[in-house]
Amino acid sequence: MSERAYLSTRKGLFELARKNGRWEFGPVHFLGDPVTMTLPDPRDGSLYAALNLGHFGVKLHRRDAGSDSWTEVAMPAYPPKPADSDDPVDWTNKMIWSLEAAGPDQPGVLWAGTLPGGLFKSVDRGASWELMRTLWDVPDRREWGGGGYDTPGIHSICVDPRDSRRLLVAMSSGGAWRSEDGGESWNVSCAGMRAAYVPPEMAEKPSVQDPHRVVRSPGAPDALWCQHHSGMFRSADGGHRWEEITAPALSHFGFAVAAHPTDPNTAWFVPAQADQRRVPVDAALAVTRTVDGGRTFEVLREGLPQEHCYDLIYRHALAVAGDGRTLLMGSTTGGVWLSENGGDSWQTISTSLPPVYAVRFG
Repeated sequence: MSERAYLSTRKGLFELARKNGRWEFGPVHFLGDPVTMTLPDPRDGSLYAALNLGHFGVKLHRRDAGSDSWTEVAMPAYPPKPADSDDPVDWTNKMIWSLEAAGPDQPGVLWAGTLPGGLFKSVDRGASWELMRTLWDVPDRREWGGGGYDTPGIHSICVDPRDSRRLLVAMSSGGAWRSEDGGESWNVSCAGMRAAYVPPEMAEKPSVQDPHRVVRSPGAPDALWCQHHSGMFRSADGGHRWEEITAPALSHFGFAVAAHPTDPNTAWFVPAQADQRRVPVDAALAVTRTVDGGRTFEVLREGLPQEHCYDLIYRHALAVAGDGRTLLMGSTTGGVWLSENGGDSWQTISTSLPPVYAVRFG
């Protein structure tokens, strides 16, 4: 079981560690600063932290294995916008919204998804970054819109552990895109997704799809799960085709989803009441779990607040460890809960942290 976890919050990066059978808080890094994303790199034990310092801009730091100090590395930066461009988007990195490592077959390679919708690649552990112009320059980008923010952003990067050249990225709003050659070329990958917030004749148009979060099962890489603005979807073929999950559930709206590390049929979602009312259903926090590929769902509540609860779980604020049983969840109002039995029951870690943007196991 993973023995360490990281919580990226509005006021710092908090560590959790399991000691003597209990989870306890450890060091706090960048106290007072917004940490938008953290990446523990399993290939070399390093840890990356992305910060959004407002007036001082976006920053990226790395802590090497065995070290207690952080080193500032390069920030993914857009090239200057051509003077004759009619692109209304500001070519400036507003935030690192996703950060992922390639597999063991590509040591040192990192991927970063940013606002306003650019995908960046580093081949030297963050010392330098390259904007993937092959995706940035697709004509469809002009039709992408803001989802969680006023500008489009890439929030999900799914690397195939069998072959790091195979990628799927998802954005709000602009659908999902797939590459088989390490980002040299891209194909739209939203077939089967449906958007209910546009006229019916546009419902399947790729550029209007708003997948809130897409995750891949590491041990069954062809299995992908998506929490979409208009429902829940699953792909069994690496994202080529998506099927809507229509089984009865507490709610089909939400932001977070986590995939079991080895079982392609098991995933967890955190439902919210509706787009217009982003609070738990009946003000009672719950996690839903499917173990049969989305045909049925269990509603898991034990240990979670069931009265006057208005916590929302962001896209990246639900994670499952490699054992497939330990889950961590953080909320917009600073609540943190952990389960060590697949979500059957939860223990409260904190109710007073800053808003939690993302959680990850080390």
